[in-house]
Parts: sequence; structure tokens; C-alpha cells
Amino acid sequence: MITPLDIQNKQFGKTIYGYDAKSVDKFLDEINEDYEGVYKDNIELKDKVAILTDQIRQFNTLQETLKNTLVVAQTTADEVTTSARSKANIIVEEAELNGKVIMDNAKDDVRRINREYDQLKRELFMFKTRYKSFIQSQLLTVEEFYKDMGMEKNEGIEEQNNSIMNEENAVDNNIDES
Repeated sequence: MITPLDIQNKQFGKTIYGYDAKSVDKFLDEINEDYEGVYKDNIELKDKVAILTDQIRQFNTLQETLKNTLVVAQTTADEVTTSARSKANIIVEEAELNGKVIMDNAKDDVRRINREYDQLKRELFMFKTRYKSFIQSQLLTVEEFYKDMGMEKNEGIEEQNNSIMNEENAVDNNIDES
């Protein structure tokens, strides 16, 4: 490519009937100025193109990095969501299992308490029966004692018997209400 310096240093040979040297020099000076401006503009544009090319390369790199970052972020979000769902399912399953164990234990406790209650009712019935038999036998013994002594029953003994029987009935009623 011809540079402005080449145009400026260009020498033409002279002939007798040749071109007017002043006109040629003047014309070459004008060409030189215009070409020098175009040449400088060309260099500046090439520099700008290089700078813009570097910027585009940087923007492309940044764009690629952002795309990769978004992909990683989406993947991570998907993994976190999956993990959270999995953990939630595990927690629900454990809660259901614990609830079942608690319910089973509670049912076992109710059965045990019912058995104990039934056992206590039987023991109370046996105690009541034995107590009633004891009281009746004591009354018979007292009656026989008075018979053997030849004494008649008096009202005091009859009242004692009625009082004992009332106490026994009260105990029976309290036990039945339990």
C-alpha cells in the first residue's frame, strides 16, 4: 500500500514538452494531504476495530460465563428442591411411624390399665365377699354366744347388727360406683 510519504517523495522526470512541474507538485500535495487523512482514519478505524473486537470477545466470554452460571444455579436449585422434597418425605414418614408407635403404645397402656382395673375389681369383689362372710360369721358367733349364755338379744345388739349391715351396704355401694 502506498503511504503518504511515498506520494510526497515521488519524483517525476522532466521532459521538454512534459507536464508543468508546479501543477503536478500542487496536485501531488493535495493528494498527499487527502491520502494522509484517509491513511490516518484507516489506522484509527483499525485500532477501533481491534478494541471493539476485544470488547466483543470479552462480552462473549462474559455471556458464556453468565450462561454457565445460570445453568449451575438452575441445576443447584433443582438439586436443592429435590433434596428438600426427599427430606420432607423422610420427615413425614418418620412422623407417621412415630405416631403409629405412640398409638400402639397408648393402646397397649389402655389394655394393661383395663386388665389391672378388671383385676382390681375381682380383688375388690373377693375382699367384699370375704369381709361380708367375716361379718356374718362374727354375727353368728355373737348370736351363739348370747344363746349359750341364755341371754336374749337386746335392742342394742340389734342396732349394732343393723349399723354393721348399713356400713357393709355403704361399702358395697361405694365399691360398685368405682
